[in-house]
Amino acid sequence: MKLTSIKLCNFRSFYGTTPEMNLAGGEIHNTTIIHGNNGAGKTSLLNAFTWVLYEKFSAAFASTEQLVNKRAIAEAERGQTIECWVEVGWEHDVTRYRVKRSCRVYKNASEIEAGKTQLTMWVSGDDGKWNLPTQPPEDIINQILPASLHQYFFFDGERIEEIVRSDKKAEIAEATKIFLGVEIIERSITHLKGAKKSLETELTAIGDAETKQLLRQQEKLEREIDSITKRQSEIEQELEYQQTFKKETSNRLRELSAAKELQERRQNLESQKEANREELRKTREALKKLISARGYTVLLSDTTTQYRKIVDDLKQRGELTSGISREFINELLKSKRCICGADLNAGSHSHTNVEIWLERAGSSTVEETAIRMTAQVDEIDKQAIVFWEEVDREQVRIEQLRQTISQIESELDSIQERLRKDANEEISSLQKRLDGIETKIDELNREQGANQQRIAQLKIEIDALSKQIAKQKFNEAKQVLAQRRINATQDAIERLTEVKNRQEKQFRLQLEKRVQEIFTEISVTPYIPKISDKYELTLVENTAGMEAPVAASTGQNQILSLSFIASIIDRVREWSEKRKMMMLPDSSTFPIVMDSPFGSLDEISRRHIAQTIPKLANQLIVLVTKTQWRGEVEEEIAEKIGREYVLTYYSSKPDCEQDYIELGGERYPLVRQSPNEFEYTEIIEVERDR
Repeated sequence: MKLTSIKLCNFRSFYGTTPEMNLAGGEIHNTTIIHGNNGAGKTSLLNAFTWVLYEKFSAAFASTEQLVNKRAIAEAERGQTIECWVEVGWEHDVTRYRVKRSCRVYKNASEIEAGKTQLTMWVSGDDGKWNLPTQPPEDIINQILPASLHQYFFFDGERIEEIVRSDKKAEIAEATKIFLGVEIIERSITHLKGAKKSLETELTAIGDAETKQLLRQQEKLEREIDSITKRQSEIEQELEYQQTFKKETSNRLRELSAAKELQERRQNLESQKEANREELRKTREALKKLISARGYTVLLSDTTTQYRKIVDDLKQRGELTSGISREFINELLKSKRCICGADLNAGSHSHTNVEIWLERAGSSTVEETAIRMTAQVDEIDKQAIVFWEEVDREQVRIEQLRQTISQIESELDSIQERLRKDANEEISSLQKRLDGIETKIDELNREQGANQQRIAQLKIEIDALSKQIAKQKFNEAKQVLAQRRINATQDAIERLTEVKNRQEKQFRLQLEKRVQEIFTEISVTPYIPKISDKYELTLVENTAGMEAPVAASTGQNQILSLSFIASIIDRVREWSEKRKMMMLPDSSTFPIVMDSPFGSLDEISRRHIAQTIPKLANQLIVLVTKTQWRGEVEEEIAEKIGREYVLTYYSSKPDCEQDYIELGGERYPLVRQSPNEFEYTEIIEVERDR
């Protein structure tokens, strides 16, 4: 998708019909810059894109029900209809599209009534004429850039850090399925499960009594799994809610000056506790891998001792000697000449003496084999010693971590007790609320764990029943055919599930690696971004070989979120290019529309971001204030600009201070005095010599 234009009419601060804004999208000059002061309509313009395409708004977009320009409403007569619309043009796969979303309000005597929105789309034909599409417009838009992904391509930079919130992980996980096409695999699995159920129902009807009984047992277990899985989903949602509630309560406690120091200490201790728990988990995993990979060495001590005894016995009996080998003596006898030069003719004294040595010599092949095996046996014994040393080291580490966690928990208990008994009623009340939340979280975690175990057990039982059913001897051809179909369906389900799991894991690891690369480019901090298997986005630091979570600042979270978005786009583009290689349509062109992407970042971070963002997408549209633009940002992006606009805000304030921005040697108004009592925004195109 390459955006080509946008046009507005009576949309928020934009009064009347605006000039059409043509958007840059070339190979070199791929960036459109839109300048505007705070309140001029930058956020409205960002949301104009998301409203027309998806009927969605960003978090910062207030009063979403008030889309129609106030001046247009005020100037309308009673009983009159006022229309508000946004029209966007774009190109995709050599096809041009225009889409227009409109809404109307009706000005009655006492109130303003809003009507429903209407979406209209036109698609260019090969003859250049515009035609209505054969599919619903919403379907076409979602095929090109799905609604679940739009927040990664159209976003508010000042609130970009919200992406790292824990309650966003479900959205991120869902979005990755779109990237990979995994939702198609999931639909296939769901369809196959339905087909399998139909086949089993058919087999129940035609099978013998024992088969019917087995199928009924299997169906009962599957219903139980479905019920528990549904409950697991409810628990997951409740846990997310409780965690958010806990965070809000903790922050409220931290805001109270009397409890601030204790609360900050507690949060620090909780971070340490979480880091130590994670390190304990990793250490236990390392111990498991160590035992799995090299634990066998300690079981071979009796075997290696027995081997050495065998070798010693052979040496004592003279069957394994060092020195001259039989092969060497046979070679001398064959050549009939000794190494001393004497002839070794048969029957001679010299020949007889050499033959005596033949009986005493050992085989070089046996000896070499024994030497090699002895070296390997020695290595096994050494590995066993090293194995125990490493096991002891890991066990010591586990014990140290347990003690550290225990000490942290003791200190946390002490802090909680102090807060519970605090004379300030609000502090003690908040702490008691936190206690209740912790109890609830603990109960949910225990229930979740028990459910996981039950599901695992049920799956084992179902697998056993499936094998029993497969072994049933069917007499009728219909029974045999139905069972073969069931087996083939189950095999397909298992294979598709494995493909889905592998693809998701591969994508997540690739995504994490790319996030780390981009974050390192932008940020001066040594922190490392991590993406968990649940798509939780966090920052960690590596201190003395141990990873610990970082209490990231707003600026760091902004950089982390921008790095994540950049990685998402990069991965989408790569996967799209792979689809192109598979002779599928090219959809590797994606726009980014970002409002105030520089937030309150420092100069170095701003420069690094300005260097990075033009590389993120094929097309970039940036909305900035004068202060965000000037300096290092302008220096880094100027050469990429293909189009440039200024949003001129007309203030109805009587003594408003006018403001200007200088671009390309010309002054453009940012703020002007309104000629009437209304505030509104005009769009001015910047003329530059390219």
